[in-house]
Amino acid sequence: MKRTTLLLIACLSLAIVHAQKKNKTWEKIGNSITAADLKKHLYIVASAENGGRDTPSPGLENAANYIEEHFKSVGLKPGNGDSYRMFYPLYRDSILSSSVKVNGNLYELNADYQTGNSNYSAELPFSEAVFAGYGIVDDKMDSYKDLDVRGKAVIVLEGAPADYKPSQSGFQNPSGTFGKLNAASKKGAVAVLIVLKDFPRRPSVSQSNWNLNGYRATINPQLFYISKNIAESIMGEDGKGVFDKMTASSLKGKTYKANIDLSFRKTTLTTQVSNVMGLVEGTDKKDEYVFITAHYDHVGRRDTLIFYGADDDGSGTVSILELAEAFAKAKAEGKGPRRSIVFMTVSGEEHGLWGSAYYANHPVYPLEKTTVDLNIDMIGRIGNDYMKDKDSTNYVYVIGDNKLSTELTPITEKINSTYTKLKLDRKYNDPKDPNRFYYRSDHYNFAEKGVPIIFYFNGVHPDYHRPTDTPDKIKYDLLERRAKLVFYTAMEMANREEMLKRDIPMDSQRAF
Repeated sequence: MKRTTLLLIACLSLAIVHAQKKNKTWEKIGNSITAADLKKHLYIVASAENGGRDTPSPGLENAANYIEEHFKSVGLKPGNGDSYRMFYPLYRDSILSSSVKVNGNLYELNADYQTGNSNYSAELPFSEAVFAGYGIVDDKMDSYKDLDVRGKAVIVLEGAPADYKPSQSGFQNPSGTFGKLNAASKKGAVAVLIVLKDFPRRPSVSQSNWNLNGYRATINPQLFYISKNIAESIMGEDGKGVFDKMTASSLKGKTYKANIDLSFRKTTLTTQVSNVMGLVEGTDKKDEYVFITAHYDHVGRRDTLIFYGADDDGSGTVSILELAEAFAKAKAEGKGPRRSIVFMTVSGEEHGLWGSAYYANHPVYPLEKTTVDLNIDMIGRIGNDYMKDKDSTNYVYVIGDNKLSTELTPITEKINSTYTKLKLDRKYNDPKDPNRFYYRSDHYNFAEKGVPIIFYFNGVHPDYHRPTDTPDKIKYDLLERRAKLVFYTAMEMANREEMLKRDIPMDSQRAF
């Protein structure tokens, strides 16, 4: 028994040694990723000429052209059919005109009312409006009880009763603007007039932000913010001191007769931006895919201040450039990967993961045949938690490797111990992490579709989302080591016999 046990231990030891033996070819190719090349690329990508690479902007297009030309120059195939670009549309609403008239009296924009959203152009004449208190609907109260508002205009007050405690926060707060709007929509209202206390107000913005969702599954009611004067003109005596009356609980839901004309006209502008995609075709498993992603956009400029975005995410973008060159070199030398590798730099991350969301919903390659997404977002600096740590120049945060596949963590550990020997910090895998970084970069749109992911990250630092995130502050030697970890991990993923198991239920993410 003892001899058998010793033999087993010896065999396991040999297996571990074999598993950790370096692939000299991989190491040689990996060493082509250098701090000098990363620096050369980053001073171009995060240059003043590119103006912070907002989505959309001329600087973003400059960066896209640079990435595409690099992909071509190192020998990558186009990643989207015969194109290196995957274009997607953006939409922006521009207000042409609006008006509010009650019983023939025309009210002034910004002095007495403002438009609250830009759903659709419409002329809405009403002969009555329904007052629905604070317009709150949740498990504790229903401001619409016994009121029929289907097809009608609804008047509600901003805020909530003094003793009200919302069941949810943020956009889901039933007492917030969106909560009130959603409640009115579910009750069937066509227009919502929210009474505010603070008119006159600053002039409203005539253009919306760019948006990925030009087409909506549902249309909310038209929203207008109105002054107490307009409320009085509709509600008469009940509208005088309306907030005090609500505090005293002396005002109930009621329908008021009045001739109300609401007008809103807009035009929608459309533009397009792109993800940049390059392909290294695999050999015997070329119809299976490893994705390596990073976002090449940042937040642009504020007046004359440029937000360079060298770390966020210039560092990930230039790592993609170097990784693409390394894999193209391997392919040219007959040492290419078995699976195809797709290098994708995405736009619109800073506005809501737009580019990766568009790809995930319009995939070029089957998601069920995509074994992993390795996403790089900020790997060029030392984060706040490591400023004074002994491992400050030899660590990286690894996020999400334990969410969808039980194979991903041990593979990552093996690769790191064999080649790069970084400290792999999984602090942000904690389901109670208040930062929720797992949801905040492009990998998540792959994870949501069931594709296993790893998100490589250095943590936030004092220059995060500031104009001072510049190329001179990047730790290029550390950036090189982190990029090499991604390279060796991608090599392993692309050459192993089987795709990664997807053996952790998606439901386990929902509690994260």
